[in-house]
Amino acid sequence: MIGVSSDSIDAHQKFVSSQKLPFILLSDSTGVARKLYGVPATFGLLPGRVTYVIDKQGIIRHIFSSQFAPEKHVDESLKIIQAL
Repeated sequence: MIGVSSDSIDAHQKFVSSQKLPFILLSDSTGVARKLYGVPATFGLLPGRVTYVIDKQGIIRHIFSSQFAPEKHVDESLKIIQAL
């Protein structure tokens, strides 16, 4: 599992440390990854929140987009992963 956010590397390090995240969190402060994956901005201002389930062959198996229901990202992803 890899998380990607537009926050700075310093902000990520603090967040990972404080939350004890069990996965890698990458910084996309320039927005390159967002553009490549077509992640929309919410209301044209906020960076969108999208979860992609990508299998070992690199095939996107599921896309879930919701800025305001972050807990659903986990639930949706786990359902797909268990089904694979």
